[in-house]
Amino acid sequence: MNIQGKSLYHEIHARSLADPQGFWAEAATEIDWIEPPKTIFDASQGVYGRWFTGGVVNTCYNALDRHVERGRADQVALIHDSPLTNSVTKFTYAALLAEVQALAAIMRDFGVAKGDRVILYMPMVPEAVVAMLACARIGAVHSVVFGGFAAKELATRIDDAQPKLILSASCGIEPGRIVQYKPLLDEAIRLAGSKPKACIVLQRPQLICNLTPGRDYDWASLRRKAMNDGKKAPCVPVAATDPLYILYTSGTTGIPKGVVRDNGGHLVALKWSMFNLYGIKPGEVWWCGSDIGWVVGHSYIIYGPLLQGATSIMYEGKPVGTPDAGAFWRVISEHKAVALFTAPTAFRAIRKEDPDGKFIRQYDLSKFRTLFLAGERADPPTVEWAEQQLKVPVIDHWWQTETGWCIAGNPVGLGMLPVKHGSPTVPMPGYQVDVVDEAAKPVGPNTMGSIVIKLPMPPGCLPTLWNQDERFKEAYLTEFPGYYKTSDAGYKDEDGYVFVMGRTDDIINVAGHRLSTGGMEEILASHPDVAECAVLGVKDAIKGEVPCGFLVLKAGVKRPPAEIEKEIIALVRDKLGPVAAFKLAITVGRLPKTRSGKILRGTIKKIADGESWAMPATIEDPKVLDEIGEALKGRV
Repeated sequence: MNIQGKSLYHEIHARSLADPQGFWAEAATEIDWIEPPKTIFDASQGVYGRWFTGGVVNTCYNALDRHVERGRADQVALIHDSPLTNSVTKFTYAALLAEVQALAAIMRDFGVAKGDRVILYMPMVPEAVVAMLACARIGAVHSVVFGGFAAKELATRIDDAQPKLILSASCGIEPGRIVQYKPLLDEAIRLAGSKPKACIVLQRPQLICNLTPGRDYDWASLRRKAMNDGKKAPCVPVAATDPLYILYTSGTTGIPKGVVRDNGGHLVALKWSMFNLYGIKPGEVWWCGSDIGWVVGHSYIIYGPLLQGATSIMYEGKPVGTPDAGAFWRVISEHKAVALFTAPTAFRAIRKEDPDGKFIRQYDLSKFRTLFLAGERADPPTVEWAEQQLKVPVIDHWWQTETGWCIAGNPVGLGMLPVKHGSPTVPMPGYQVDVVDEAAKPVGPNTMGSIVIKLPMPPGCLPTLWNQDERFKEAYLTEFPGYYKTSDAGYKDEDGYVFVMGRTDDIINVAGHRLSTGGMEEILASHPDVAECAVLGVKDAIKGEVPCGFLVLKAGVKRPPAEIEKEIIALVRDKLGPVAAFKLAITVGRLPKTRSGKILRGTIKKIADGESWAMPATIEDPKVLDEIGEALKGRV
């Protein structure tokens, strides 16, 4: 790690833009190629060009086999920590490889070959990691659908991916309840026009489900037989440009958008990021507190840390309630994690339950050195609280399902830059991030606009959508020619720091003034009694839209909510002025969120505007929407 105090970032970022071919050719030497790429970037291939054309590689070999061959066989690769089942299981690199070789052989026996799709509908269990790597091993394309996802949503993904095989489990486990997967899987297969050849089902002891004769197979029985028979599947060579996985973006309606990730670019970008961005060395313990159903889980529970030869923690639990607000500190302390990557919403939940950080001081965090936040805007009060409590750098960074890795961040391995609260810092090497107006013309510093990425996108980013090149162009490339549209709004300051203020549809128009809901949320979150908040524009007959703030108060706040709401309104008026027209603050018990912790602002807005709305497929608890409806009665 660069510890001289001077960051190498500016020099390296400039080089990545001036000579992208040379920069990424050098990064690609960290990967074991079966055949090295003939061309680093071929602008004539694909929708906007393809990386590492002519290269032949295997992702599973790079994640497992090479470490076993070179002295890491007995190092722990994966720690599965599940407070929900009160268990901790560890797999060395050699043990994980043996599991993957056996499952890959089983899948091959079901006729799965290079290019075939396999859907995973799994909870946070080690078998899910094994399944992803087994697909990569034989060149199959995995598509992970979040376990417990609604049957109709799963059916649309089955129809789009047309999997030969589905790997699932009898249940998922949430605090205080068991989520049955099998009825949802059965209904999805019934609804889908495309039927899988077979399903392999992991029976969890918490709930045993019935298997459908002729279609469903017991995972443990197949595994036992394959292990006893010594069955192993070798790595299948694939083109760098062949797909590794499809990941469907959440909350889609109609035909879902299947983000494609290729093998070569993904390998190079993730391997580069593990040290240069996150500062993680081979052999260190890393924890990404996401779910395998989301892109963060793909990139940094599984592929990134294993490519680096690190130890990865997979956690089946929550930040609070499993059993308390000290859960994260127990995991870090027990497994000696040097870094944690999680969502800001997890820290807001911890701060709400433990505002004074009493639990933090109960654990030995001496090995812990960096906290990374991403997934939703990290509001400055939450970042400040985490900095004060943990006494380590707290690094917000920004990326998307489509990019697969960080767009803007603070590169620990290259030498950290000064932190500016509210900013995920600067574009990573390979990314030219511009802020433009409606005519796609770059705007000056500190001017709000649409955030876009200059084409070509760096390695690791999506080359297209699954079987939908035209939709890819239309959704991402047409509006701002020569750029990829992030659909995020914000600005860059005079130092080149990026400030992401919300989705472009979160910029509200109040009587002709374009105002950022993210900026208002910062003000609301700065109130000492507020644990978390959301601001959105609601319809107004005169001004078109006016902002409405939803507040969740910290645990133990005894004051009347109406009193706090008045203070909040005065605070926004003081900080932003009357132009904000902020007159509505509503206290609620909790905010509706996806399972990955994103606040469902669009759904809240539809409820507030009296429009018809559909239950989001990714919602964590549907009951919270009724609570929002009740809180809004008589207020809007």
